[in-house]
Amino acid sequence: MRVVIVGATGNVGSAVVRALAADPAVTSLTGLARRKPRWQADKTTWRQVDLRASDGDGPPLADLFRDADAVVHLAWLIQPTRDPAETWRANVLGTARVLKAVAAARVPALVCASSVAAYSPGPTDRAVDESWPTHGCPTSAYSREKAYVERMLDTFEAEHRDIRVVRMRPGFLFSRASAAQQRRYFVGPLLFGPLARPELTPVVPDVAGLRFQVLHTDDAADAYRRALTRPVHGAFNLAADPVLDPAQLARIFHARRLKLPPALLRAAVAGAWHGRLTPASPGLLDTLLRLPVMDCSRAHGELDWRPGRDAEEALRALVDGLRHNAGAPTPPLDPHPPGGRLREFATGVGQRP
Repeated sequence: MRVVIVGATGNVGSAVVRALAADPAVTSLTGLARRKPRWQADKTTWRQVDLRASDGDGPPLADLFRDADAVVHLAWLIQPTRDPAETWRANVLGTARVLKAVAAARVPALVCASSVAAYSPGPTDRAVDESWPTHGCPTSAYSREKAYVERMLDTFEAEHRDIRVVRMRPGFLFSRASAAQQRRYFVGPLLFGPLARPELTPVVPDVAGLRFQVLHTDDAADAYRRALTRPVHGAFNLAADPVLDPAQLARIFHARRLKLPPALLRAAVAGAWHGRLTPASPGLLDTLLRLPVMDCSRAHGELDWRPGRDAEEALRALVDGLRHNAGAPTPPLDPHPPGGRLREFATGVGQRP
């Protein structure tokens, strides 16, 4: 089995490469990324591709997909959060390039990363399955783009019924190796390792709507591997128990809950974002407070998949990674990128892709 992974060096991509390289059914991997890593992964050949470019500016994607048994599309640009036109060009128009190339190369299977953020707000008294509407959150570029890609996949499936299409909708994906990247993407340069200690978190915000699901990235990668090697199609929710809410977070961090109105928390996030203290836009908070709880029964049944770590273990892995500035030998996960934190400030927090 030959697999091409688009976006093979990020948090999810690197974990999927490791999972597939360890699977005897997979004979070769082609990893596509904007920047080639120094990482030498088993069975893997690296090719440099920027989905923001036109086909005339690099190798045609269809040629890279030719003779592949499956394509896994994971590439997604989080920053610049201050330039939604740029993320749209990478994420939406880039996905359009991938879909066109998959069809042109007649690849039999496509596995595409979606997200819990694609979902519309859900009920508070039950979990939702994969049939729940995916219209996203209108104030969040990330959520809007995920929802739009869902519509693109609807059209692609209708027009190419001979291609098996799988959509993965995970919760928040955490690992120790992703800590440096996620600190840059969501927290910013003001968080230093010694501050990432549970005992230094005296309070957690108790805000209406604050509940979310997480999953260790390696467990998500295992689900991708199973989706590639089984004749399944459609969407799969992926998350670990328990659902994290203010009560769970207070227990994990040995902190007390501080009740806050959502408007006050949003104002604080917006102030930090506009003041270039953090890369996380207020739209991301809007998405977080609107998320439904996902029912993962379909993945359990059809993929025979269960997370190997619970939600608390995944969160603790991230916190430990933040404390030690952990990362991996790929450009997105590099804990010591060129210029470091000074470059984050100099290029505008949340501005650099």
